[in-house]
Amino acid sequence: MSFTKYTAPFAEYPVLQQRVLTVLKQLPEDVQADFLSDERFRVEIDNYVPGVGWSFLMPAPGIDGNGSRCVILRSKLADASEAFAHYVIAHEFAHAFLRNGGWGEITDVEQAADALAASWGFERPA
Repeated sequence: MSFTKYTAPFAEYPVLQQRVLTVLKQLPEDVQADFLSDERFRVEIDNYVPGVGWSFLMPAPGIDGNGSRCVILRSKLADASEAFAHYVIAHEFAHAFLRNGGWGEITDVEQAADALAASWGFERPA
């Protein structure tokens, strides 16, 4: 599967680009397919400018009520430990996959994203 469109925004941050690719490649095939088949799923670099804000275009909710599944990652993940960066990236991908909802019996969205990321092999570092 080609993840070029998800890693291209990180061209100026090759370490982070590789980390995003590593996580994407380790996701289960059904998750990869879900992301690749949904034009609302995007991965972008955080472009916050103090005093100005962010500039992102996100699609409006579709007919089915689902909105954007855009994951925004900060460039400082390139400087974080590899394990922590992989965890954060997987955690954010889990939110996108779950559409910011629960997972199984877990209704808290943060706990659900943590649990799903851990099931993919990306546990929160101690």
